[in-house]
Amino acid sequence: MVRQEVADLKNELVRLRRDFHRHPELGLQERRTASVVAKYLSDLGLEVETGIGGTGVAALLRGGAPGKTLLLRADIDALPIQEKNEVEYRSMNDGVMHACGHDGHTAILLAVARILAAHRGEIRGRVKLVFQPGEEGMGGARRMIEDGVLENPRPDAAFALHLLSVLPYGVVGVRNGAILASMDSFTVRFLGKGGHAAMPEGGVDAILAAAQAITALQSLISREVSPMTPLVVHVGTIHGGQAFNIVADRVEVEGTVRTLDEALQATVPERMDRILKGVTEAFRGSHELEYRKVYAPVVNDSPMTDLVRQVAAQVVGPENTIEVPPAMGSDDMAFFLKEVPGSYFFVGAGNAERGLTQPHHNSRFDLEEEALLTGAEMMARLALSYLGGERG
Repeated sequence: MVRQEVADLKNELVRLRRDFHRHPELGLQERRTASVVAKYLSDLGLEVETGIGGTGVAALLRGGAPGKTLLLRADIDALPIQEKNEVEYRSMNDGVMHACGHDGHTAILLAVARILAAHRGEIRGRVKLVFQPGEEGMGGARRMIEDGVLENPRPDAAFALHLLSVLPYGVVGVRNGAILASMDSFTVRFLGKGGHAAMPEGGVDAILAAAQAITALQSLISREVSPMTPLVVHVGTIHGGQAFNIVADRVEVEGTVRTLDEALQATVPERMDRILKGVTEAFRGSHELEYRKVYAPVVNDSPMTDLVRQVAAQVVGPENTIEVPPAMGSDDMAFFLKEVPGSYFFVGAGNAERGLTQPHHNSRFDLEEEALLTGAEMMARLALSYLGGERG
């Protein structure tokens, strides 16, 4: 039984997760993590390739009979956060922390590799296990694709999970279609003319233009997009001015745009530029817009998501298999799912009784480690179900 095999690996799952948690590494710098992953997979007798997309690792497991190829993905990078948890496995790397559950994702996929390797003779097809660097805004998935991770052989389907502290452990969240938003970033430079605050007519106030423009950009949401279409336009930083009595000649702001609709995503830069131009010219200034398209929305394939539902009903029960609303967070699993039909789903990892409910990207984020078993059973059963080796 898959469940028993996962249960037998509980100590291994916890050990691996805590080891990765102690030794977090930022995106595209995950050298130790990649080394541990590669050795673990090599020891299982898999065909391992390293250095994909920089620090990524991929391993190929060949089943006992011909068939399709399935990709299973885990992200391996950490965040630039100082951990505040007082636990024995707290981060040993100053200013770096696994605050999004990627340590758990990596441990889960290694355990799944062990389970599948033990039963490779029953698998019809191949499993490509992908350990992806640089998910946190660095496009590691795109880098791996550019390095050929989707070739030789090309996957027919793909699955990935994300541990989620806002869901209690023992719950699996699924959704057809868009489940996570796109993520773009932008920088706007507002350009004016310096002058004395007592004689403002002699200058062109970049701060005034920036303030008006920041407010005006929200009209993209309120007046240019249907109220039924989610869109976020967020300004996160603003820098400008030299002194309290000087008219600022330059202000720079940075922000992000999120949407669930890739067609809408494509129109935002032009719309933003039009609004910014109108506002800045009204105040006799000008602007420069740098707009960076980072991630597309994460869009689940319906048949693949139906399979996730079926497997989740076996693992946690139909009553604990829930339909989740789309979230405005992002994930570069989007790059894989644009190329290969698949599904991205959530595994609950919160535990209110133990105080394990801190949000992701928080300095006190932690996981209920029982969720590692749920994640491993989900991924192992998905692989066996898709490739025809389900063992109960």
